[in-house]
Amino acid sequence: MATNRTFTMLKPDSVEKGYTGAILEKINAAGFKIVAMKQTQMTKDDAETFYEIHKERPFFGDLVEYMTRGPIIAAILEKDNAVEDFRTLIGSTNPAEAADGTIRKAFAISISENAVHGSDSDENAFIEGSFHFSGREIF
Repeated sequence: MATNRTFTMLKPDSVEKGYTGAILEKINAAGFKIVAMKQTQMTKDDAETFYEIHKERPFFGDLVEYMTRGPIIAAILEKDNAVEDFRTLIGSTNPAEAADGTIRKAFAISISENAVHGSDSDENAFIEGSFHFSGREIF
């Protein structure tokens, strides 16, 4: 059963390039309500824990380095069918393959610097949101 919340991160490249406002505008225009949001910076331990599922992959070290190089914007979003609709909004991991109008088509530069994270399941949306936010930060 689908939930009405998902988790996203605007990654360091988005924040560095000043895309935060434009990306949040696209999220709002797509009908998502922001129920929690903050700017933070992941430590090496944070990134290693958050991306533990990729620990054995050859890109893990580069991913941790990328995600810790600067601030991120973490947010929990609300909308009917949130996870699936947000995955559609952000587009393919490879911006060259992302559909026109998607966040990654507009703002990502490569597979590894792809502007934004979006949870891939309701279960992961809850886990990832809980990683970045305490219960009292979510409305």
